Amino acid sequence: MADGAGPSFAHATSDINTALSTATVGLVSKAEFTRRREELEKAAAADAAVADAAGTSGSGEKKGKKKKNKPSNTLSFAGDDDQEGAETIVLNKRPKLGKNPTVDTAFLPDREREEAAAAKKAELAAEWKEEQDRIRAELIEVTYSFWDGKGHRHSTTIPKGYTVSQFLNRCREQVKELRNASPADLMYVKEDLILPHSTTFYELIVNRARGKSGPLFSFDVHDDVRLGPLDARVEKDESHAGKVIEKRLYERNKDKFPYSRFEVYDPARSWETYTVHGSETYGEGVNTALL
Repeated sequence: MADGAGPSFAHATSDINTALSTATVGLVSKAEFTRRREELEKAAAADAAVADAAGTSGSGEKKGKKKKNKPSNTLSFAGDDDQEGAETIVLNKRPKLGKNPTVDTAFLPDREREEAAAAKKAELAAEWKEEQDRIRAELIEVTYSFWDGKGHRHSTTIPKGYTVSQFLNRCREQVKELRNASPADLMYVKEDLILPHSTTFYELIVNRARGKSGPLFSFDVHDDVRLGPLDARVEKDESHAGKVIEKRLYERNKDKFPYSRFEVYDPARSWETYTVHGSETYGEGVNTALL
């Protein structure tokens, strides 16, 4: 305690001694000296109390000024001497940029547009498949000839979606001579082309396939009945009955007409004109086991 109040106490004592020496010049009694000293000590104590109170008040004002002068989050163009009426600008966040509706962005990736396009594509594909299934289910009458060296005319009604194998099975059920045979033992020859068993009538019709001697997409039988001189530039309109033949009969006679003209149907090959003679293959390139 003595260390903390030493300098202030010593300074106050020095002032009291100086004032006491001035007030007691000359001879004074001990009682007068004691009275004067007590008066000076009381006055010094009162002055010290006032000084302490003033110091405390000043310290509070400084703290208040520091708190008041704390910088804010706003940007002001007013000076320190003119706080009232100062113009304050608040810093706002930069707005988020969006798409410009006037700019063509069709070339840019767009998830929603791609999903909509995919959905439309799937819808059109489903509609197309439904339409094709409807066409496959349509019935057609097929006129054919069971060929054992001679022609025996028959006809049957089948869906367009039938394969050649399914058609041959229907023929086997109609022709008693074929009841003991299986579709694998038979072959269907239309316009001098041997049709593979997996080929469908729908494919022939949709692709408007052509054979060596007539159209493969027409299954009735008709002749060209145009009257008068015929224009050689106009193709004849004839359709012949397809032949249902046992494979073993073909193998024995493939070097003879009309078997010698038969060859396997190739969808990639196009027959520009129809002929009924020539173009013999004599079975070359024909493997009946692979039909």
